[in-house]
Amino acid sequence: MSAVTDVLVITGLSGAGRSQAADDLEDLGWFVVDNLPLELLDKIVELAGGPAAYSRLGLVVGPNARPTELLAAIARLRETHRVFVLFLDASTAELVRRYGSSRRKHPLDDGTSGMAATVERERALLEAVKEEADLVVDTSELNVHQLKSLIHETFAAGDGEEPMQIAVMSFGYKQGLPLDVDVVMDVRFLPNPHWIPDLRPLTGLDAPVKEYVFDQPATNEFLARFEHLLDLLLPAYAAEGKSYLSIAIGCTGGRHRSVALVEELAVWLRARGIRPRVTHRDVDH
Repeated sequence: MSAVTDVLVITGLSGAGRSQAADDLEDLGWFVVDNLPLELLDKIVELAGGPAAYSRLGLVVGPNARPTELLAAIARLRETHRVFVLFLDASTAELVRRYGSSRRKHPLDDGTSGMAATVERERALLEAVKEEADLVVDTSELNVHQLKSLIHETFAAGDGEEPMQIAVMSFGYKQGLPLDVDVVMDVRFLPNPHWIPDLRPLTGLDAPVKEYVFDQPATNEFLARFEHLLDLLLPAYAAEGKSYLSIAIGCTGGRHRSVALVEELAVWLRARGIRPRVTHRDVDH
């Protein structure tokens, strides 16, 4: 068996940020091979496990990879290494905008259809790979700094004791459901601080809002029951080999109830030795 232990396969739609993610990984000390031809994947892993003994290898696979063969290659790697598949996604409208502003040619553009149709063709081509990914990130609304922060928080070297990384997010239903989240909880049944004039301009990060939310009888019972459910789910997911779990809690606007509950849930996770990545998607809306 080679010395390589962690292999991160970065794939996804063209223009969604694969090369940027590769640069961010290199900043973290990963050995990264960008735009890797699929035929060389096994050989690169073998070489990385040679005298150089890279312990963390990032492989960026472009759109020319055949999905069936890519999935087969990933399955082979999982037999001898820890493998994590990151799929970068973005809306068709945003990808068309990015290509329009960069004046670059889409790698699958054959000149017979428009950019939107080309993006949709690539999306359909990679759907099976997306379904098998450990983490799907929609970069439509992420700038390069936000993507870098996400990469650093998710793939920075840790102590190796966490079998599964967990992300918790608050959001507002008014802004739409978050994409590709594993567990979603709706807390709109709780009284809304928005209707309290003194609390409206504040957020769930502020003490008065937290106190109001947790003064509601249903809040603590809901959180206790949800934490009890997670006591069952987290080890079960880990036993199935899931390496990344995303949890989202939503309220109407994403500024008060969901934020307070996500913060409290993060405290509960940290008390169990888990270091969650916390995001408040809509707190500034």
